[in-house]
Amino acid sequence: MRVTTSQGRTRESELDQPCGDGRPRPSMSSAARRLLESPVLSALRTLAWLACVFYSTIPSFWLVIHPRVDYWRSRKRSPYRVLVPIWLAMWIVVALLTSPWSGVALYVTLWPWFPAALLFTAGFRLYFLSGLHFSTHQLMGIPELQSNHRDQHLVTTGIRAHVRHPVYLAHLCEMLAWSLGSGLAVCYTLTGFAILTGAIMIRREDQELEKRFGGEYKAYRSRVPAVVPRLGGEESGAMKSDANGGDGRRSRKHH
Repeated sequence: MRVTTSQGRTRESELDQPCGDGRPRPSMSSAARRLLESPVLSALRTLAWLACVFYSTIPSFWLVIHPRVDYWRSRKRSPYRVLVPIWLAMWIVVALLTSPWSGVALYVTLWPWFPAALLFTAGFRLYFLSGLHFSTHQLMGIPELQSNHRDQHLVTTGIRAHVRHPVYLAHLCEMLAWSLGSGLAVCYTLTGFAILTGAIMIRREDQELEKRFGGEYKAYRSRVPAVVPRLGGEESGAMKSDANGGDGRRSRKHH
């Protein structure tokens, strides 16, 4: 394991010392050394840590909501007046807890950023597909906690014919991309934490959706995976449940 300084530089002694068996380390060109120690890569590693702090708190944020969703909907004022500060507090706590290890790198090299770029692209593509025919408010789940929002549609077409929660899959792609590219141990740790809490959160969200849409969602859940798509699976047919004969707008944050 190589440890970077607060400026993101690998300790020079580790680059220059011989290998454990006494053989000299392969020489590194001055250009390669300068690139690895460049402020750009240092900034990328810092950004990777902060991005993973943000993404890792998303499942915990929704775990605050789903077990008490009826309570949040019953509030006269917007529940986001309370929930947003709670989420901000989560960011601060996670950042403070992980900051002492934010410079610990499992490896310091350039080539992982190339497969990371593919993961970034996949994540952005999933965000785009998830947002088709959905407003930003719907994707953020704002109408979900509005007790007087009456339109209810279960959307199972498009990307949601392959995975039930494509936005969560996009989050995972982004976290894996930052972890792979930066090589930071803290990013891999936060990704593992997000996977664990995300699995719990998805189960709670599925229970709520099944309660809301009944057998329709239960059938959908039985044939479409939550996050990881099945290879070669047949696309599910379109299935939409309109509780009130509405105008086709989606009120449900369907990740």
